[in-house]
Amino acid sequence: MDSNEARHSTAHYFLEGLSEIGIDYLFCNFGTDHAPLIEELAAFKGANRKAPRTVLVPHENVAAHMAAGYAIATGRGQGVMVHVDAGTANAAMAMHNLFRSRIPVMLLAGKAPYTQRGELVGTRDIYVHFIQEPFDQASIVRPYTKWEYNLPSGVIAKEALRRAHSVMQSDPKGPVYLTFPRETLTESWSEGQVRSYPEERYGPVRAQGVDAAALDAVATKLLAAERPILFTAYSGRNHATPKLLDELARFAGIRVIEFNTLYMNLAHDSPCHGGFMPGKHLTEADVGLLVDVDVPWIPSVMPENPATWWAHLDLDAEKRGFPMYSFPANLRLQGDSHRMLTDLLKALKARADAGFKAKAAARVEAMAKEAAARREQATKQAAERGKQGEINPNFLCAALNKALRPTDIVVNEAIRNGGVVLAQMPRTEPGSLVGLAGGGLGFSGGMALGLKLAMPERTVVQIVGDGTFYFSNPQSALSVSKQYGLPVFTVVVDNAGWAAVKESTLRVYPDGSAKAQQEYGSHLAPDMNFAKVAEAAGAHGELVSDPDALEPAIARCMAALKEGRSAILHAKVTKL
Repeated sequence: MDSNEARHSTAHYFLEGLSEIGIDYLFCNFGTDHAPLIEELAAFKGANRKAPRTVLVPHENVAAHMAAGYAIATGRGQGVMVHVDAGTANAAMAMHNLFRSRIPVMLLAGKAPYTQRGELVGTRDIYVHFIQEPFDQASIVRPYTKWEYNLPSGVIAKEALRRAHSVMQSDPKGPVYLTFPRETLTESWSEGQVRSYPEERYGPVRAQGVDAAALDAVATKLLAAERPILFTAYSGRNHATPKLLDELARFAGIRVIEFNTLYMNLAHDSPCHGGFMPGKHLTEADVGLLVDVDVPWIPSVMPENPATWWAHLDLDAEKRGFPMYSFPANLRLQGDSHRMLTDLLKALKARADAGFKAKAAARVEAMAKEAAARREQATKQAAERGKQGEINPNFLCAALNKALRPTDIVVNEAIRNGGVVLAQMPRTEPGSLVGLAGGGLGFSGGMALGLKLAMPERTVVQIVGDGTFYFSNPQSALSVSKQYGLPVFTVVVDNAGWAAVKESTLRVYPDGSAKAQQEYGSHLAPDMNFAKVAEAAGAHGELVSDPDALEPAIARCMAALKEGRSAILHAKVTKL
């Protein structure tokens, strides 16, 4: 070590390390544990040094989901800075969603200072430093992370960040968690003591293709299939996959089902798109493919045919994050689904004869007629406008769809009206749909902001129920929208409560006391006006209960977006 070398704090090297691993943004909910980082951020700005841009977010749930939206759009995980155990707890629900969605995000949290009598710079100096030290802070998010670590010394700050980034970006991707005490951030180190770890030597592991013989076995089954079916939910994370899947499905005559879909995996106007529920086709299938999907159907109400031959081609075929997983697969192949589907199509083309091609074409023709019938049915449902105080959700979503371009993005958190969104707002462009893989409601507000930050040229529409609107921390989302110029269109489909709770009770107890008393614990406060929430933040707000007033209200909301303001359309729809 050269005694003449410049010395800097751990916080200084931490910011350098974040830039070196390619972190563009830190979505921050700062606390007292971040003082050394805030000081260095100011110093970096004064010296015109490169550092991640900070986005201040008033609630951690919005911050983590905003990072997720940016990662979905770019493929690059970002940093989320939260405050000790309390901020980690507020981010935990988002971490659950990110883990289930396999979205790379680096959650960074301070820890309470560990000295209390002034022994080190950064020592405890206020009340909360004593009460914000749990026995195991990382346990708050441990079930939802691929990796966790507490930084023991600033000398390995860059090494720890590279390790976090490499794990986060390795397939299957997912969130990681790194903590650091305040005293560690204030340590001083010479430039020669803190090494860099370049990606070309310490980078992530990428999913690859699989053995050709394994895919040839799948091809053999498909070549003999009479009623092939394919389920997928997140293969569309790769924007090149929908076009490839369409080519495969058309060539082999495969019906494609998107059950509880996370992305647009196959253009919804494809003749091979079989909708979002399997129906009778699950039991009729003789060969099935599971491609990047966690829950392809609900076994208790959608029994599969025990004679069906199944192949599972998945980025995460092992499903290690599921304590129990028992969907059938005669063959499981883990790898990059785009590469596997490319090789599978190549194998089919090499072996297909005229007879196979004729049968496949006949299946595609039949499926196209079925798809046309579904679209006709959706059009009929949308023609029913509803009545005063109860707009038909089908009419609402069809009207919204008219206002959007194919490339615009729909963030679907309508929950029990989520199927209506999919039926009335068909998406045909890669990246134009984002759904929920986890069970933590309230993801869409932050997600929409992150998508808008990454793709400012696109209109982003967040569609939520009234229940999920509460969960999404709307005041925080509107604050970020206003401060950073990120206009988002939020549509609240207000059915006056939690339909999922009522429906669940009726499924378990179809003739029980809850039904007799009409007491489901699901009705929320009546006569709310969420347009006022928008107005409080300088955004545009519309409360609509008359079907005749809907389309003009949508037009005014779209006009507000062009002015750079967010908009909330609060639509009173058919009550639960």
